[in-house]
Amino acid sequence: MRKILLTLLIINASIATAQKFSVTGELADSLGNSLPGATVLLLSPRDSSLVNFSVADNHGRFVLKNIGDGQYLLKVTFLGYRPFAKLIAPAENSPVVDLGKIQLEPVSNDLEAIEIAAERPPVTVKKDTIEFNARSFKTKENAMVEDLLKKLPGLEVDNDGNVTAQGEQVKNVTVDGKKFFGNDPTLATRNLPAEAVDKVQVFDKQSDQATFTGIDDGEREKTINLELKAEKRNAIFGNMMAGAGPDDRLQARFSLNKFTRGRQLSLLGMGNNVNQSGFGMAEYMNFTGGAAKQMMSGGARIQINSDNANGVPLNFGNRANGMMTTYAGGINLNQELSKRTEVNGSYFYNYLNHDRDQTTLRENFLESGNFTFNQNSIENNSNSNHRANVTLDHKIDSANTLRVTSNFSLNETDSEQHSTSENKRPDGSFASENERGYSSGEINTTLNSNLLYRHRFGKKGRSFSTNIQLRFNRNETRGILEAINTFYGENPMEQVLKQNNKQSTDYLSYGATVSYTEPLGKGKYLEANYNFRQNTNEVIRDVFNINNGEGIFDPVLSNRYNSDYQYHRGGINLRISKGDYNLVAGTSLQKTYLAGELELSGSATNRSFTNLLPSARFNYNFSNSRHLRFDYETSVREPDIRELQPVVDNSDPLNIYTGNPNLRPSYSQSWRLNFTSFNPVTFISFFAFSDVDYTSNAIVNAQSVDGRFVRTITPINISNSLSFNNNVNVGVPIRKIGSRLHLGGNFRKVNSIAVLNGEENDINQQTLGGNFQYNYEYKEIFDLTLSTRVDHRQTSYEFDQPDQKFFNQTYGLESNVGFLKKYSLNVNFDYLIYVSRSMDFDQRIPLLNLSVSRFLLKNRSGELKLGVINLLDKALNVEQTANINYLELVTTDSLGRYFMLSFTYALNKQLNPMAMRRGGPMMKIIK
Repeated sequence: MRKILLTLLIINASIATAQKFSVTGELADSLGNSLPGATVLLLSPRDSSLVNFSVADNHGRFVLKNIGDGQYLLKVTFLGYRPFAKLIAPAENSPVVDLGKIQLEPVSNDLEAIEIAAERPPVTVKKDTIEFNARSFKTKENAMVEDLLKKLPGLEVDNDGNVTAQGEQVKNVTVDGKKFFGNDPTLATRNLPAEAVDKVQVFDKQSDQATFTGIDDGEREKTINLELKAEKRNAIFGNMMAGAGPDDRLQARFSLNKFTRGRQLSLLGMGNNVNQSGFGMAEYMNFTGGAAKQMMSGGARIQINSDNANGVPLNFGNRANGMMTTYAGGINLNQELSKRTEVNGSYFYNYLNHDRDQTTLRENFLESGNFTFNQNSIENNSNSNHRANVTLDHKIDSANTLRVTSNFSLNETDSEQHSTSENKRPDGSFASENERGYSSGEINTTLNSNLLYRHRFGKKGRSFSTNIQLRFNRNETRGILEAINTFYGENPMEQVLKQNNKQSTDYLSYGATVSYTEPLGKGKYLEANYNFRQNTNEVIRDVFNINNGEGIFDPVLSNRYNSDYQYHRGGINLRISKGDYNLVAGTSLQKTYLAGELELSGSATNRSFTNLLPSARFNYNFSNSRHLRFDYETSVREPDIRELQPVVDNSDPLNIYTGNPNLRPSYSQSWRLNFTSFNPVTFISFFAFSDVDYTSNAIVNAQSVDGRFVRTITPINISNSLSFNNNVNVGVPIRKIGSRLHLGGNFRKVNSIAVLNGEENDINQQTLGGNFQYNYEYKEIFDLTLSTRVDHRQTSYEFDQPDQKFFNQTYGLESNVGFLKKYSLNVNFDYLIYVSRSMDFDQRIPLLNLSVSRFLLKNRSGELKLGVINLLDKALNVEQTANINYLELVTTDSLGRYFMLSFTYALNKQLNPMAMRRGGPMMKIIK
């Protein structure tokens, strides 16, 4: 019986094999030039349903494999050419249908061109790049790229404009592969029109050195490239908008772009007082001193980032808080000076004025008992920033290339803060009170320059490169502190502080990397490299106590500190490339020397560290659309200048910071597994990654709290910390109802050590979250997006304290309804729920925006819109933070309800042949 079954299985397998065939061909234009990237579709002749799909390679060739026996309709489309269609069927006993060379005919600029770019999949995977077809994801009229990114599976955009792709923050956005205003992604996402984009490509950008040598050095930036539509590259495009409303609300913005062969020119400008920025809020935090300023601000929130290894930063809010007025503008130019030379340059200026009224409630957990901290603060920050970037690429000859990169920034910040705070014991009695006023000013100047020289030898694969780096930074600050601290209890007292301080910090870093690559044959390469770097810091901090109007020098709070870091690192890497897989493995030996001197005390520090830094990277391609990647890398994180200075910073008298000159560098190991898959037939996409980070000698912020509940923060080394991070995203079309569904989930767990009052305690933080998005479109009349994001976050402690839990939820709805041909209604609703069981807090914030648009002029290039933002007038922002020994809730005022009447003009909108039928015929196939 078994033999009979085995025989039947073999016969069935043979029949199945015989019934499968492949289709091959080569695509070219009427002159015989190949057409790479052309779309090849295999359709059922009965209902035009998609059976198989392919994209022509760089030589115009394509292949469709494993096709069941029968007759099919083959269709070829390529932008600017007439579609090609042909009925095909396999010949008897022939496993291949070879169509030979297929020539496509160009078309005139008429309505036929609308269909040409139609049948492309919404998502494709090309090795390590995920590519989204922008026309597959409908956005409202005159939307920006940021609105488009919110529609893409696996991508998230927060309210500050920060973009996350597959769980990682996007650090760079390019346009047609070129830099756009330096390294601020939001300048592209918030200022370029979505309708100008053809493809959105997401990938991990390697360093220039690794791209040239082919040897992965571990340096990566999550990058998005915006590939523009062909018709946008030879004319001016962009938009201009101006609006006004009651209560002196104003808003204006323009974006003008002209991309021609050899030149890309963009002009941006904006201004408003409605809390909208044209740049990233992360950049603003950098301008204003970021964490250091928060350290001494009214909130006194000590944010713990991944470097500190105390846990994930569990601080998140719903939107920009406070009241902001912004003005900004700039120019970006990419220019080919010759066939061998290309230059990119940009200049950007922004001014921001930020008012904030904030309330902080912090529950502090100590082994001896808990206490609460309450604070009310009013703050004003104003920031003026100039940024300039220049990159020169020069091809000396076929064997030698040169790249010079330089960027300069000048930031000026002024801040005024006033706060009242109190510490209460568990019985509700007062432990201390504080009234504080602090004004500060800061000027920060930074120059970065980099020169990369590359040489290819006559033997294929043999190369030499050198990278020379220079960085200079000067930071000058001044501050005035006036505070009254009142302490209660057995020894009550009142402490009055009046201080002036000024500080200058000069930082100079220079170094070079040399690399040599030697081919070993049969897809094997050997690379040797050496890196040298010298970092020098000089800090001068003077603090004066004011007494009867005179300043008296305070040697305890003042500082003179010099430090020198010197690095030597040599390494070797082996690369093996074998068709479906690629392996890079190697190791480096790094020697670090630290010399530090405290001039006021006469003490000095001289130490050296030796670290072995192995790495390995493996890529496997199951097919053109399924890829697996594994990375292992090690790194060393040296303490920064602020962490090393043993000087007291009492800018916030109840939250004092002091550095630690005995800090050792931390040593991290990271394992990362990444899988991407896209089915070109079903259009189902799947992205997943998992990573593990283990850090020894991790640098964390130890805290000590005295009997008066004054907190002192000092960085120290702990034995180790461990974190797990997992993220999964799935996209599924629901064709019968013309919809698409996106599901995502993430889990993160951190095990670390918290040091409180000299005692080490294990701390565990975990985050479990998920997101859901449903998209539905009906022709050009109606579209609907429903979204949900939930986060459950829990912190547990070794000492006797209950677990701290958050459960935050965001529910969103966005819909566009077209009516009477020239009108559109937009509804945008977010429902935010913040729940803290530990603090018995439950805050629900509904945010509703409505607008009605009337489209004017030819091709609907003009839009007159009346909108109401925050219709329900919920002028509140909520942030929750769990940290090593406290749970904090911060509420901040925000902009309430306002009305805006605006007019937007889309320049040269008629250049988009899909403008009147966005998503038209393509959506039938996608869904």
